[in-house]
Amino acid sequence: MTTGKVVAAIFGSIFALVALGLLIGGGALLWSHETLRDADGFYSSSAKYLDVDGYAIVADEIDLASHPGDWWPSKVDATVQLSAVSTSGREVFVGIGPKEDVDAYLSDVTHSVVRQLGDGWRDVRLVERPGTAPGTAPEAAGIWTASEQGSGEQTLTWDLSRGRWSAVIMNADGSPDVSVSAIVRARLPILYPVSIGLLVAGIVFAALAAVLLVLATRGFAPQEEQPGMQRAGAYPAAIAGHVDTPLSPVLWLIKWFLLIPHYIVLAVLWAAFAVLTAIAWFAILFTGRYPRGIFDFNVGVLRWTWRVAFYSYGALATDLYPPFTLKDVDYPARLAVAYPERLSRGLALVKWWLLAIPHYLVVGLLTSGLWAWTTNSQVADNAAVRIGSGLIFILVLIAAFALLFTGRYPRGLFDFLMGLNRWVVRVGTYVALMHDEYPPFRLDMGGEEPSDSPAST
Repeated sequence: MTTGKVVAAIFGSIFALVALGLLIGGGALLWSHETLRDADGFYSSSAKYLDVDGYAIVADEIDLASHPGDWWPSKVDATVQLSAVSTSGREVFVGIGPKEDVDAYLSDVTHSVVRQLGDGWRDVRLVERPGTAPGTAPEAAGIWTASEQGSGEQTLTWDLSRGRWSAVIMNADGSPDVSVSAIVRARLPILYPVSIGLLVAGIVFAALAAVLLVLATRGFAPQEEQPGMQRAGAYPAAIAGHVDTPLSPVLWLIKWFLLIPHYIVLAVLWAAFAVLTAIAWFAILFTGRYPRGIFDFNVGVLRWTWRVAFYSYGALATDLYPPFTLKDVDYPARLAVAYPERLSRGLALVKWWLLAIPHYLVVGLLTSGLWAWTTNSQVADNAAVRIGSGLIFILVLIAAFALLFTGRYPRGLFDFLMGLNRWVVRVGTYVALMHDEYPPFRLDMGGEEPSDSPAST
């Protein structure tokens, strides 16, 4: 693949991901506009039950372009309603006013500030501010842009405008122990044109992505196989590798740093891999064939990834720095996948989400997914901290310490690691739709593929 085709594939994949995000966002907004509004055009939250010992409940983070240069029209067709009903039978007050005026009114008053509103009332998080009783009842404060008070449900309607605002719920007489059920509603007609704009932009980016990806994969000739990979065999995906001697006992300590350029490039290449695999999936469904240009590009990405893994913490078996190429070159680690002339359309529908589930469990164990455990931390609201690693990485660390203290790579351990990596590659190529042969549940250990299973591109 020429440099120009690689650049086209990268930018085509980036545009495709942008298009996907725009189309999903536009579709979600359009669906919300058509299905979630009430008869008056308002979106409504679920009811939030709020119960505090203080004198007020405040939401003070309503900032609508209050800084110079911020974009917010002076008049926008958007309306918010805040409804509250006391659960204790008292009259309730609901008001919205400038934040600085509300802060001054409640500066010495015991109140609670809303810091989180989740999907249910149990997710509401209030932060209490200490103080005393208010000097006046809320309605008499004279600071409100809009307010309502009385018995039963009180609904405040406010047209959005620039500035910093605070919404307040209190007992109408300014007494403590505020207990209410509150609902927020919003009418945002602008969401409809925004959703259409996102969908149009998504279609434009999708068209650009299609053009670039077609240019990138058109005329992509298969790479000639290099010496060293066996051709005959039953299984279509094959990897090979051999341990270099001697190996540095300490270089493995900094290989993660040396590979940073590769990690950056591979992140982009794998984004392209994902997009192109999705395109190949549609091609298989309609034609029963995997587009050859896309196939060879994706094999190149797998080949590049295997070389980096072999050099680093997937095997740690060579000190020869991996080349920056998708081609099959003379390197201690090799990967090949036989091109399928025909593929099953039915299997393409179920390979990756159903048939491969047993292998996902095994690959999770080998890589990382099932070797994580959770401990509680006392920071960040008891956030869970995940630690652990996969079997491959653990065995590579054992090999690394063997190198450090003995200067030798245990041959039996290398053969075992090759078998584990071979399992991962076979599953990866299967779920990437590159062949229909189901991965075997066995470890084919050793640097070379067994004689009955190698393949070639």
